[in-house]
Amino acid sequence: MTTSTALLLADLAGVAVFAASGASAAVAKRLDLFGVVFVGFVAALGGGIFRDLVINEAPPLAFGDWRYATTAALTAGAIFWLHPQFARLRTTVLVLDAAGLGLFTVVGTLKALEAGVPAVGACLIGMLTAIGGGLVRDLLTGEIPVVLRREIYALAALVGAIVVAVLYGLDRTGPAPLTAAAVLVFGIRLVALRRRWSAPVATLRPPRTGASGPPPE
Repeated sequence: MTTSTALLLADLAGVAVFAASGASAAVAKRLDLFGVVFVGFVAALGGGIFRDLVINEAPPLAFGDWRYATTAALTAGAIFWLHPQFARLRTTVLVLDAAGLGLFTVVGTLKALEAGVPAVGACLIGMLTAIGGGLVRDLLTGEIPVVLRREIYALAALVGAIVVAVLYGLDRTGPAPLTAAAVLVFGIRLVALRRRWSAPVATLRPPRTGASGPPPE
């Protein structure tokens, strides 16, 4: 299998899992069929559109290759009809989202590197590609985006992007190393959820009252 074929398959797999994640979140919010497909479609393709625009690939694959839009729409539609089989939608959404995070991190970073973007910029593009779909999904379903909460999300994608950049520099971009990088992101995200790891949050202290307060008027 060539690297380009592996990238295509990984990209389509990422589209499918993010579409499923977005559709599951939409089903949990009791949206209609169009709403479920739309949220799944945007969640699956939003990050890839951002990536392609940044690396000057026009038109974005989401619009230029029918396989991307078809994969997203069919997956979201399938989730709408098969959602009774998902006993715990929230758990399903989290697992699918973690899988999409890993796949999109690897593909986004590698595509940026192959487009000539320096390693630091490619890592940022890979991270933003991975978190873009989840960000749009949460906004459309009325949730605070995961990336803005204290959970380990964007950091997991950034770690994976750095690993991909190192592998690229060592000329180790075969299917096995890239799969391992995607699994690493997936594992970090799931372990962080399991162990409730979180980034630091600022502590807000209540204002002092009494003698130190402002003088009365």
